[in-house]
Amino acid sequence: MYQFIEQTVDRYMTRQVKTVSCDVTMQELNDLFASDDFNAYPVVDDQGDAVGLVTKFDFLKCFALTLSSMVPRYDELMKRTVSDTMVHEFIYVSATTKLVRVLQLMVEHRLRSVPVMDTEQHLVGIISREDVMRALRDCTRGEQRAV
Repeated sequence: MYQFIEQTVDRYMTRQVKTVSCDVTMQELNDLFASDDFNAYPVVDDQGDAVGLVTKFDFLKCFALTLSSMVPRYDELMKRTVSDTMVHEFIYVSATTKLVRVLQLMVEHRLRSVPVMDTEQHLVGIISREDVMRALRDCTRGEQRAV
């Protein structure tokens, strides 16, 4: 476990991040979720800067019935865009963040993935639960045999 405590995001993050733009429709987003099996996409503007995050949960919120709102027809909802549903303020980390901190954030906020940003707030990667689990396996392999 001591080895895991010293690990940072940059060793385990995915550097080639698949993103979406604000004008992607819910139908296109639905298709992306189905084909990629990702839980979230960073949303980028025309300059490539991250301006939000859209998750499967955000997608599903569009279809939730509440007493205060009547749900439009399915076809109308699927024409809405990512900018209508994305989260503008989101948790992110830097490449030098310790994985124990990422794990803490994931557990506290029930996150499946966390964008990785540089000092100028540019997207440089993403770290997922699977990445953290791989790091835990890598760092504890010797400890498992010693028990």
